[in-house]
Amino acid sequence: MIHYDSKNLLRNLNMVAQIGAPAAAARAHEELFAYWASLRTPGRLPGRADIDPGRFKRHLPTVSLIDVADDPLDFRMRLAGTALYGVYGREITGRSLKDVYAGGAADYWRLELAEVVRERRPAVGAHNLAWRGASHLSILWLRLPLASNGRDVDMILGFDAVLGMGQAASGIKAA
Repeated sequence: MIHYDSKNLLRNLNMVAQIGAPAAAARAHEELFAYWASLRTPGRLPGRADIDPGRFKRHLPTVSLIDVADDPLDFRMRLAGTALYGVYGREITGRSLKDVYAGGAADYWRLELAEVVRERRPAVGAHNLAWRGASHLSILWLRLPLASNGRDVDMILGFDAVLGMGQAASGIKAA
């Protein structure tokens, strides 16, 4: 996992290019990160109320909102874009991680999302969908922390660029 901050954004996007991700996926990550970063104020994270989905309409098919519950820390898919149905083979809105992912994949996401919550920082990574029987597909993911009080992460804005399928199914359209 790689953590984003404004100083290292270009270096992290170079990593995206090095793993063979299409330029459109790298641009989409950069656009969403830049939008999220524009909402931050010193010492405060943006909250869900600050997000205007109209500002990133072309990416909505693979955007998700993940609710964060604490004590114990857990995650639930509040919203999943329409193209994610094709990735997961079913509707995942309203489901917990254990209901969405099989075995080790659920553990992977629990650790990655817990890190976003703990560090209060965005993260990016790549995850193969072999757990779903689709080893030819991967997602290049971005997770952005949201905090309704500006401090405690209570939601995560997700974006997944699907790699290994046609552009139309990825949710990314050329600019």
